[in-house]
Amino acid sequence: MRWWTCSVLALLATVVVASSGDRSSDFQNCLSKCVDYCHPWIVLPLDLRLTRWTCTDDCKYTCMHMLTDNAVRYGKPIQQYYGKWPFWRFLGTQEPASVAFSLWNMWYHLQGVCQISRRIPATHPMRSYYLTWAYVSINAWIWSAVFHTRDLPRTEKLDYFSAALAIMYALYFTVIRMLHMYPPATDGSTPKVAASSRSTMHITWSVLCITAYIAHVTYLSVLPRFDYAYNMAFNLALGLVHNFLWLLYSLPRAVSLRRFLYAPKTYRPSYAYKAGLFVALTTAATALELFDFPPVGRILDAHALWHLSTPLIAKFWYDFLVEDALNEGWRAPQQ
Repeated sequence: MRWWTCSVLALLATVVVASSGDRSSDFQNCLSKCVDYCHPWIVLPLDLRLTRWTCTDDCKYTCMHMLTDNAVRYGKPIQQYYGKWPFWRFLGTQEPASVAFSLWNMWYHLQGVCQISRRIPATHPMRSYYLTWAYVSINAWIWSAVFHTRDLPRTEKLDYFSAALAIMYALYFTVIRMLHMYPPATDGSTPKVAASSRSTMHITWSVLCITAYIAHVTYLSVLPRFDYAYNMAFNLALGLVHNFLWLLYSLPRAVSLRRFLYAPKTYRPSYAYKAGLFVALTTAATALELFDFPPVGRILDAHALWHLSTPLIAKFWYDFLVEDALNEGWRAPQQ
């Protein structure tokens, strides 16, 4: 669920790395005067030290809110600073609402792990893929929370790279699911399409995904400046293919797609529409990013609202994956 937002954020980042607020003479003058008092013996509060704030960072925060107070007082537009809206921090956290909602998303993926472990049989060929995706998603939301706690070059990359991994793995298991490239289950309920546990197609697809992800991370790591436009294009391409495949799954019987290896090619389960609904919901939720506005009360902005909208979508998706995994179409006919 993070692929669309990652792409939109990357696009926005290309145009707001430097913003009108931090370029203004008022801000620069305020910052210059404040930094003059940043001596080695200045000790910041514990919460700021724990979250890696420096005296200069604190000066930027103070000047930003002072100018924002003036803008509100005189009815002037609120400006962005260093590509971000002014937020009130809490215990050193830059964007408390986004952190809280990221952790809420993480919680639903933890519940997804429990749901998959409890309801999908251990012999099911897709169980390990769904569990791995759940753990990869948990990792992505953890780094999202870390990044929104403190926007630093390292936390930014970890957030983007973990999001890209979640996108890549979602596409990886989707292709395996749709093309039936999974290994046969140990109870014989899935076909042995190859002598080995993994077919040549499965191995080739796995190597391709691993290579693409390593190349993606390497390219963005060695550049002197993060390539937001490329990162956007990479994630958007993966997300579009992923969504297209699940839309294809949801379409009526007329579509020539074998959803289950042991069911007729025309078989479309009654819940298939949920895959299309999932795509529609994630697209609608991500559209919140396009309505960029100053944070309400300097707490809640469009990005935080996106994080708020996705936990229940995650639960909906896990319910769908479990329902799909329990379909009788996975069972081989009795000989």
